[in-house]
Amino acid sequence: MSRVIPTILTLLMMLSPTALLAAENSEPMRDNGEYAGIEIRVNINTATSEELAAMLLGIGQKKAEHIVAFRELHGEFKTADDLKLVKGIGQATVDKNRERIEL
Repeated sequence: MSRVIPTILTLLMMLSPTALLAAENSEPMRDNGEYAGIEIRVNINTATSEELAAMLLGIGQKKAEHIVAFRELHGEFKTADDLKLVKGIGQATVDKNRERIEL
């Protein structure tokens, strides 16, 4: 009897509406590193190198610093494709980040 009560209490807590609600609301991760249902957007004309590195796929700190340096030297980007003018950034990187990029 002394084992039954803790077991029943544990089962009740696991099946409580709060626990079930928490399980339903947990967002699955997508393969590309974003959460399902959360849209990631970054303005490449105003973001810091840290923000660019954190929010753009395939962009590390070094490439993010190149983006900021290019922007400071040449002015604002007019299109997402202008990122290809930055050393080390190609069409594939622009394509996989196109939905994240704001101007």
